[in-house]
Amino acid sequence: MIGFLDCSTGVSGDKLLGAMLDAATRLGRYDAGRLQELARRLAPEAVVHVSPVSSHGIAALSVRIEAAETPAARHLSHIVDLIDAAGLDPDVAARAKAAFRALAEAEARIHGTGVEDVHFHEVGALDAIVDIVGTCDVADSLGLDSLVCTPVAVGAGVVEASHGTLPVPAPATLELLAGAPVFGGTVRQELTTPTGAALLGVLADGYGACPPMRPVTSGFGAGTRDIGTPNVCRLAVGEPDESAPTLTKGPVAVLETNIDHISPEAAAVAVRQLLDEGALDAWTSPIVMKKGRSAFSASFMVPAEAAEHFAQRVVVLTGALGVRVVMGERFMAQREVREAQTPYGPVRYKIGPAGPRAEADHVARIARDTGRSFASVADELLGYLT
Repeated sequence: MIGFLDCSTGVSGDKLLGAMLDAATRLGRYDAGRLQELARRLAPEAVVHVSPVSSHGIAALSVRIEAAETPAARHLSHIVDLIDAAGLDPDVAARAKAAFRALAEAEARIHGTGVEDVHFHEVGALDAIVDIVGTCDVADSLGLDSLVCTPVAVGAGVVEASHGTLPVPAPATLELLAGAPVFGGTVRQELTTPTGAALLGVLADGYGACPPMRPVTSGFGAGTRDIGTPNVCRLAVGEPDESAPTLTKGPVAVLETNIDHISPEAAAVAVRQLLDEGALDAWTSPIVMKKGRSAFSASFMVPAEAAEHFAQRVVVLTGALGVRVVMGERFMAQREVREAQTPYGPVRYKIGPAGPRAEADHVARIARDTGRSFASVADELLGYLT
């Protein structure tokens, strides 16, 4: 099973717990009673209130933890002791402690103190402890092999905290989201809390678009504030789409130069030579340059680490006076190169997600030799490709 978490209106501990619980309940893997039992193992007086609500027309679960509060602030060691005493599954306990350690490390960096000296205020309250431990426990019941999140909305404006008035995102939230894609949005409220950010750090495997999947169910967790739009966190749970091609990602550089001083024949030779030297791809496009002269733009995709070398080769082979470089990434489908024996001799072909395909040069050779069309030769060769 894989999960896709929509954080487009932010994420907090209670919103994420609600989304996880809603999805797990629909699948019959968890329920409010089990969450209540877990909460009482952490704090005997804790009462869990789970109720369906509507957030601007979207049905969602609201999860609220009611518990007496002593002490006013806790250290990391106190929270670790609470988790250890609760008799949790080892993986759940490890994730929950990792979330609190990340919170402590973020606060320590911000306040210039040691991790064990950090006083947890809001995130050390029993409701926040149950939010974090409960979310880790429900996530474990879902058995997700991976969890991908959208870019995270953090909000704007200011928020009142134990340390006073803080800018949004709060310093700890921003510290915990280091490396994750975030955006402010138009809502001038705190949309993502330190608790939510810490949970993403231990649960999320990556950020981006929804992975290829066959949805099985979804869950919605509601926030407590009215932000003018549905204040919900949505979790989609599904099976991996095995029919989707497996892609690998790698860094590349695209080199470009405009050419109006050499012939098309000379340019074609330069393109062929750069491909032979290791360029990943090459192409030309007709353009009209600033003095109205017809010309073309030559583009070369090359390994990112060899960008300067290939830029030098472009200058040498074309006489260009400059080369533009755009660094980026490419996604590549898995493929395999093979050779088949045919009545027309050996033919090289590639096997990719769409099946086998003969190399165009081999198809063209056979078409020339037999006087047939390229398409008819390609169709016949499929019978020899395995």
